[in-house]
Amino acid sequence: MPEAYERHLVPVFFQPFAVDLAARAAALRPRTILELAAGTGALTSALLTAVPTASVVATDLNEAMVTAGSAREPRAEWRQADAQELPFEDGGFDLVVCQFGVMFFPDRPAAYAEVRRVLAPQGRFLFNSWGPLASHGFGAAFQTALERSMPEGAPPFLKAVPHGYSDPAVVTADLTAAGLTLDTAEEVTLEGVAESAASVATGFLTGTPVSAAVEAREDAQALRAAVTQRMTDQLGSGPVKAPMTATVYTAHQ
Repeated sequence: MPEAYERHLVPVFFQPFAVDLAARAAALRPRTILELAAGTGALTSALLTAVPTASVVATDLNEAMVTAGSAREPRAEWRQADAQELPFEDGGFDLVVCQFGVMFFPDRPAAYAEVRRVLAPQGRFLFNSWGPLASHGFGAAFQTALERSMPEGAPPFLKAVPHGYSDPAVVTADLTAAGLTLDTAEEVTLEGVAESAASVATGFLTGTPVSAAVEAREDAQALRAAVTQRMTDQLGSGPVKAPMTATVYTAHQ
C-alpha cells in the first residue's frame, strides 16, 4: 500500500498542499517541528526545504509508512507514534503540523490534547483536512465510478473518513474540548495534475483501504478495470486535472 500511495496519490493530491502548508509553517519561524501522520514524507520534505534551520521529527502510526518515509526523507528523525499517546516530553515543539491526518484519529480531542501538551509556550498547531467529497474532483469521480461498478454497495471509505471531517464547526469544537484555541480556518482550493485517470484509479484501488474490499471479490480484476474505465470516461484520457478543496487550520494553547 505505501508504494501505490506514493506512486499514484502523493504527487497529485498531497504535494500541492504540502507546499502550501510548508510555506505557512515557515512564516511561523519554528525551531522544532513535530509532524503527525507523516505518511511517506511529502510534507516532511517540503518542511525541510521551507524551514531548513528547523529540526523535524516525523511520526506515523503505520510502521510501513515510517519505513518508507525514512528511506525517502532521511534528513528528518522518524518515529512510529500514536497521535493519541505521543512519546515526547511536555512543551518540546514550537510547531506541530499534520497534513490530512486528523480525519483518521479515532479520538480527535484526545489527540489534540496531546498536541497541546507537547507544544511549547506560544507554539502553534497547523493542519489541514479535506472538504466534502464533492469538492475533490478526483475523489468524487472515483466514488461515482466505484458506486456504478458496485451497485450492490460500494465501500464508503472516501465519504466517511478522508472527507468525513469537513465541517469547521466540528473541528473547532474538538479543538476547544482539548484546550486549544482556533486562530484561523481558511478554505483553500488547489489543482491536482495526474498523468492519467487510470493512475489515480490505481492509487485509490491499491493504495487505500478500498483495496481490501476489492481484493476480497472473485471478480476483482474485472471490477478494477470497470472502475478505471468509468473514471477515464468522466475525466478524459491522457493527463488530467481537477480542483481539490481543503481547510487549513491554525490553533494555539
